[in-house]
Amino acid sequence: MKQYIILGILVFLLGSCDSFLKEYSQDLAYAETVTDLEEVLIGNGYLNRSTGFSWVHMMDDDLEEAVVSSNYTNYENFFIWASYPCMRNNTVYKDETWVTMYKNISAINVVLSKLKDISDLPEEVERLQGECHFLRGFYYFFLVNTYAKPYVKESASTDLGVPLKTTEYIEDIYFKRNTVAETYSLIKTDLETAARLLKGKKHQSVFQADYNAVQALLSRVYLYLGEYEAALQAADSVLLGDYTLLDYNEFPQVVATPADQYGINDITPVSVLDPSFTETIFTQGTGAFAGNKQYLGIANGSKLSQVNWYKASKELVQIFDKEAVGGTDLRPMFFMYVQQKDPSNKHYIQKQTTASETTASSEFLLRLPEILLNKAEALAMLDRGEEAMAVLEELRVKRVVAAEYKPLDVRNGEKLVELIRDERRRELCGEGQRWFDLRRYAVHPKYPFTKEIIHDHYFYDSSIRQVTYVGSYKLDKYETEPAYVIPIPQHVIEFNKGNMVDNETRPDRKAFIRF
Repeated sequence: MKQYIILGILVFLLGSCDSFLKEYSQDLAYAETVTDLEEVLIGNGYLNRSTGFSWVHMMDDDLEEAVVSSNYTNYENFFIWASYPCMRNNTVYKDETWVTMYKNISAINVVLSKLKDISDLPEEVERLQGECHFLRGFYYFFLVNTYAKPYVKESASTDLGVPLKTTEYIEDIYFKRNTVAETYSLIKTDLETAARLLKGKKHQSVFQADYNAVQALLSRVYLYLGEYEAALQAADSVLLGDYTLLDYNEFPQVVATPADQYGINDITPVSVLDPSFTETIFTQGTGAFAGNKQYLGIANGSKLSQVNWYKASKELVQIFDKEAVGGTDLRPMFFMYVQQKDPSNKHYIQKQTTASETTASSEFLLRLPEILLNKAEALAMLDRGEEAMAVLEELRVKRVVAAEYKPLDVRNGEKLVELIRDERRRELCGEGQRWFDLRRYAVHPKYPFTKEIIHDHYFYDSSIRQVTYVGSYKLDKYETEPAYVIPIPQHVIEFNKGNMVDNETRPDRKAFIRF
C-alpha cells in the first residue's frame, strides 16, 4: 500500500521528484498513532519555517528596485511581468510555488486517509483532521489566486482554476484544471469543515491552526467571494478570541544606528511582527522582509536576502500621509528602515528586524488588524458605513500619535471603500496581500478599481560598481492585461500531454525610456 501511496504522490507532483518522496515514505511507514501522524503533518503538511514565496511581493505597486548589488535580478522576471517569470539568466527554473503547494497537499491527503483508521483519541483525531482541512483550503486559496483569474461569480463556473486532488491513492489519468468555482467550493468546504472540527479544541501553538485561524481565513475568503454577511460573522467570531491590538504609542522609539564612517545615522525600526504578539493568530513559512540590518540595507542577513534589493515605492511611502488630518501615522516609523546616506532616502519594508526560525510569515500570516479590516470592508459593502468607520478608528487609534489623533469624517459608498483599501495597503504592506487585493479590486462588481503600474528597471555592474537604467516596464489595467495571472509551469504542461490548459499568453514586454 505504501508503494501505491508514494506512486500517487509522484504522479500528482506531475513529474517532479526530490528527496521529499524518500523521507516521506519512511515517515509513513512508521505512522501508526495520532502522535506519529501529527509529526508527519508538521513536517510535511505545514510549511517549513524557511519556505516562502517572495515573488508575490514583486509584481505590485509597493516595491521599487533599490539596486545595491548584482543579485537583485533573482526576481527580475516577476518584477517586469515577463511572459514566463520562472526564468533566471534565460534558463527556466522549477516553479517552487506549484511544487511545494501540491507536495504539501499530497501529504495532507495521506494523513487524512490514515486518520480514518485510528479509533482511539477521537478529540485528537478531529483536531488533526481540522488542521489538515485548514491547510488544504489555505493552499488551494493561494494556488487559485496565483494561477487563475480572480473570482467573478458570473464566469467562475467556466474560468479555469487549478487541478484539485483530495484523495491519497493513485489515479491513472493526466490531470486537468478544475474551474474557479469548483476550486473555491473546495476551499469553502475544507475551511468550514475545519471550523467544525477545531471548535472547542485546545490550541497547540501559533504555528498550528486552531478555530480562530480558520475563522480568520474564512473572513478573507468570503470577501473574495462577495459573501459579506458570512465574512462579517467570521470576523466577529475571531474578535471574541483572546487577541488585542498593539498600541504603537507604547512601542519603544525608533533608534538611529551608530554613525558610520560618513557620520550618518540610519533610522532602524523595532519589530512589530512577532509570533508571540497578541495580534498574531497564525503563521507558517518564512519572513521575506525579516533580517538583520547591514550596510547594504534591509534584511541582508535573512533567508531571503534577495528581497534586499527592493525598496518601498514612493507611492507606498506617501500613502501614510494621505489621512494626515487625522494625525501623524506611526506605521512608517515602525514598518520601514530608512537608509540616510542615499540621496533618495531609501525606505525598506522591515516589520521584523531579525531573521530566525521563529519569525512571522510574509505570505501565510493571519493577524488581528486584517480581521478588523475584513470586518470594515464587509460592513461597507452591506451599506453600514458608520459601523465600518468605527472599526477603522479602532485600528487607527493604535497607529496614530495619541496627542494628534482625530477621528476621520464619516464616509460612505465608494469614498469609504477607497479609505478601507488605503488602510489595508498601509497596515498589511509586506504581508503578501497587495497583489491578490489588486486582482480582486479589478473585478469588484460594485466598486471596481484597476490601475497601471510602472516598474523602473536597472542593471548593476559589480566590476565597476555602476548602476545603469535599463528602462521601464508597464503593467496595463486589468481589462487588457493577461499578466495578472501566472502561467502554469512548463513541466506541468509537458507532463500532462495537453490535458492541462495554460493561461492566456503573456506578452513579451518591452522596456520604454521615461527618464
